[in-house]
Amino acid sequence: MSRSRPSDTLSPPLEIERFGSALGAEVRAVDLSQPLDGARFEDLHRAFLEHHVLVFRDQKLSHADQLAFARRFGELDRHPIVDPIEEHPELVRVWKPAGESASFGTGWHTDNSFFEHPSMATLLYGVTLPPRGGDTLFASMEAAWEALSDTMKGWLAPLVAVHSASRAYAPSVTGDAKYRGEAAMSYTWSEAVEKEVTHPVMRTHPETGRASLYVNPMFTQRIVGLEAAESRALLAFIYRHCQRPEFQVRVRWQPGSLALWDNRAVQHNALDDYREYERLLYRATICGDKPV
Repeated sequence: MSRSRPSDTLSPPLEIERFGSALGAEVRAVDLSQPLDGARFEDLHRAFLEHHVLVFRDQKLSHADQLAFARRFGELDRHPIVDPIEEHPELVRVWKPAGESASFGTGWHTDNSFFEHPSMATLLYGVTLPPRGGDTLFASMEAAWEALSDTMKGWLAPLVAVHSASRAYAPSVTGDAKYRGEAAMSYTWSEAVEKEVTHPVMRTHPETGRASLYVNPMFTQRIVGLEAAESRALLAFIYRHCQRPEFQVRVRWQPGSLALWDNRAVQHNALDDYREYERLLYRATICGDKPV
C-alpha cells in the first residue's frame, strides 16, 4: 500500500492499494460526498492517471454527489441513445431485475468509442448488488500495446478503424422492447445508432503520452483499407491479445462502491453471471477528446 502526501493538516493522506501489476487500485480514507480541496483532488487525479481504474468503497452518494465528483474531471456526456433518469440527464440508471439476463455493458468494450469524441472516463456507483456474481473485468490497453513486438506495433500504428453503435444498440440486435419503454432500461432511437466514426487503432493518451490499443469487439466494425476477411482476422488477433489475463483485474462490487476508469487506456466487461439477482448502479461519463 502506498500513501500520497496529505493535502492539508485536517485530512488524512490518501491510502491507495494496487489490485494488480497492470492496472487498478482501491482508494481508502476518502468521502466522496464531501467536496475535495484542490490538493486532494490532484492526488486523486495522479492516482487515476497511474492506475486507470480506481475503486472507492463504503460511499454514501446522492445523485448530486456523484455528478459533482464527476464534474471535477470535466464536462459530462449525455448519452444519445440510452435514456437518463429524468431529474439528472447526465446520469444513466444501469438496472437488471432479478430473473433476467444482463444486457448492458456485457462483453469487452470501451465506453462510447462510437462517439466522435469518446468519453474520457466513466464513474459507476453501485446501489443494489448481487451477493455473488456481477463483477467487472478491466484490461489495460497500454499493457496490451507494450506487449506487442516492435514489428506488430509498426504495422498497427498507422491503421484506422471504424466504430459504430449499430452492433450494440440496433433494435435488430438489442430488441424492440427497450425502444418501446418495456424493458428495465429504455432507449430512444437516434441517428447515433447507425453513424460511423473513425479512430486510430493505436491512440496516444493526451495527458501521459503513453500509447494504447483502441479497438474493441462491441463497437469496432472494421479496419480501413483492409479486405473484410483481413480486417476480421487482424481484429480477432488483437482482441485475443487484449484479453490476456495478465493485462486484467477483476472488480467485485459491493453496495456503496464507486469505480472510476479511464476509457482512453482501458477496456472493460460486465459479467452476466447473476441471473437470479437484481443489480442497480448509476453511470456518468465525462466528455473526452478526439483520439490521436
